[in-house]
Amino acid sequence: MEAGGASFVTFIGKTLKRVSIALLFLGAALWLWNSSLLVFGLEDHETRLIAHRGVHHIYAGTDRSTESCHASPVEPIVHDFIENTIPSMEEAFRLGADVVEIDVHLTTDNVFAVFHDWTLDCRTNGTGVTHMQDIAHLQSLDVGYWIDDGTGTFPLRGQAVGQMPTLSGVLQEEMQGLFLINFKSQRREEGLALAAMLEQTALREQVFGVYGGEPPTRAAIASTPGLRGFDRVSLEACLLRYLALGWSGYVPESCHNTLVIVPQDYAPFLWGWPHRFTRRLEAVGTEVILAGDYDGSGFASGIDDAESFGDVPDAFDGYVWTNRIELIGPLEAARD
Repeated sequence: MEAGGASFVTFIGKTLKRVSIALLFLGAALWLWNSSLLVFGLEDHETRLIAHRGVHHIYAGTDRSTESCHASPVEPIVHDFIENTIPSMEEAFRLGADVVEIDVHLTTDNVFAVFHDWTLDCRTNGTGVTHMQDIAHLQSLDVGYWIDDGTGTFPLRGQAVGQMPTLSGVLQEEMQGLFLINFKSQRREEGLALAAMLEQTALREQVFGVYGGEPPTRAAIASTPGLRGFDRVSLEACLLRYLALGWSGYVPESCHNTLVIVPQDYAPFLWGWPHRFTRRLEAVGTEVILAGDYDGSGFASGIDDAESFGDVPDAFDGYVWTNRIELIGPLEAARD
């Protein structure tokens, strides 16, 4: 019995040793398959920038909810560019943006107005729900009326009367970059209206992608060949499935031919981050957008300071989302 017991212990010991070696080799193979160290050709990378709302004033208050008004207080006003206006977009491109994110609402006379807020009361001298107005009324308003840095002086009043543009007007400007269009509503008809507009080839070429409310986003994508975009549900489906299966190199169908926005603090948990991940998604027609740390407020968190930009991987071959193109644009130019 003692000899048999010793043999059994020896057998168990040898088995555990073999299992440990096998697991070690398996772990090494898994690491190698998902490591970016052996990704070549990084000298040909192209880090591109997405300027959220163009050049604009940054909210400095403490209420970060999506329902609150973010026009006041803002950080000290040092420029007169107002988000979602053509001068703001032009300045963003001049500062190095490859894409400018803009917000749209379909008006009562079926024109897309470019404006962020669901209602007019926060930023303008108008009132009411934005999409329940006609474009003539919207373009009579002062879009900088309530912007203030806490001094109570509202220094931009009177400078932006009539500066709320139409989407067609923006796209016809033929600026030196592309546009990411954000649907602010859940109305499917907005997606269909955009698809009809983009049947004009010249306008379609100006659109990088779409995102926002699920019904309009999916309607626009389904009706416009080659248009990419995402909503919260589709984005979560892609990332969660990739987290489960990406160790093998497999990219789920939900990640194909789309845009994937990744919070900076979650990115290291993605299989193959950074370079093997971006290469895998590029191979299935998808662009990767790196945003700031997730703060629970949605997609608006950006890479907005030198420290967070310093954490962007070297030779990152994707897009960087920022609210401060005036800072990040020059930093990216210097990095190159």
